[in-house]
Amino acid sequence: MSSSIDQAGEGPGFSTRAIHAGQDPDPLTGAVVTPIHLASTFAQEAVGKHKGFDYGRTRNPTRVSLETTIASLEGASHGYAFSSGMAAADAVLRLLRPGDHLLIPDDAYGGTYRLVSSIYAGSGVTFSAVELQSPDALAAAWRDETRLVWLETPSNPKLNIIDIEAVAAVAHAHRARCIVDNTFATPYLQQPLGLGADAVVHSSTKYLGGHSDVVGGFVATNDEELGTHLGFVQNSAGAVPSPFDCYLVQRGLKTLAVRLDRQCANADLIAAHLLSHRAVREVYYPGLAHHPGHGLAERQMRDFGAMVSFTLRGGEAAALEVAAGTRLFTLAESLGAVESLIELPARMTHASTAGSELEVDPSLIRLSVGLENVGDLLEDLDRALALAGS
Repeated sequence: MSSSIDQAGEGPGFSTRAIHAGQDPDPLTGAVVTPIHLASTFAQEAVGKHKGFDYGRTRNPTRVSLETTIASLEGASHGYAFSSGMAAADAVLRLLRPGDHLLIPDDAYGGTYRLVSSIYAGSGVTFSAVELQSPDALAAAWRDETRLVWLETPSNPKLNIIDIEAVAAVAHAHRARCIVDNTFATPYLQQPLGLGADAVVHSSTKYLGGHSDVVGGFVATNDEELGTHLGFVQNSAGAVPSPFDCYLVQRGLKTLAVRLDRQCANADLIAAHLLSHRAVREVYYPGLAHHPGHGLAERQMRDFGAMVSFTLRGGEAAALEVAAGTRLFTLAESLGAVESLIELPARMTHASTAGSELEVDPSLIRLSVGLENVGDLLEDLDRALALAGS
């Protein structure tokens, strides 16, 4: 795929900004890596007079560096780092008040569904799970009290593609906000703010960190009012990442582009291979020509991503066998790191959706494709499929 993401506007390209934005050499020592500032408090020259930092929860130099980097990559004027992706999501959802209505995808991440259905619904916020890739479904679900539309594109776990620009236009016409969870795509593959979204949310645990060694979240926006809200929540609720966590995410960002180039290439080959496998019933991957969101993904993404989901003809029993039978694909939750992972969303990441309209097919397997040799990954999947007796 070709893309104009790096050419959008003037200035350095994506990979250059990932390595340099907010990361000037340390003026004191000349260190080329942003220092890990562990201080919990900072000396003041006089009451209220300091060098921009007074208390570690409120502001930390390492965190500011990370926030500057990711905001630059998302084309945002404001960026806020949080201790997890769910803390980032929660900070945005705190915009809602009792009586407000929220729209979420009908295949949203299980943690997002749990937060909305178990926490916010108990506080008087209503929500609807909607097939947001359908303009008619969006229009039918809209209410006078709808204040926010939450998108995942590609979605988790069925990898549906939603037209960000179109949904944002509907939201704005009704004086509502459009929020995009950009975790699966990352700013390297997709930049929702440039398509009209009001804010972008990340679990930086995933591709941004990229090495399964840190938990974090992020929100980026160009909305001044929303930025003020996020900064207030970040400081007041205090769900901030440690300086070391910020360092790990920023280190991961430096290789985000090269990692994703390889991971997307691997995922494309794996999806095509699974599509022709006799044990597989259906493959969900936007890079496949028959995927209903393929054309839209070509327009709003640089590449199709490195997540692949598929269902098995043998049902849940076969899926359990395959998930337990791989050697290179590690059976584990999470995604987006250098190693390939396999999981059953219905039993793992999306277990909270059981019995709801978001319930996941128990035979669906989700792959997070890593950086291993793709031939080895294909052999691993074929061996597991054979062992499952599919």
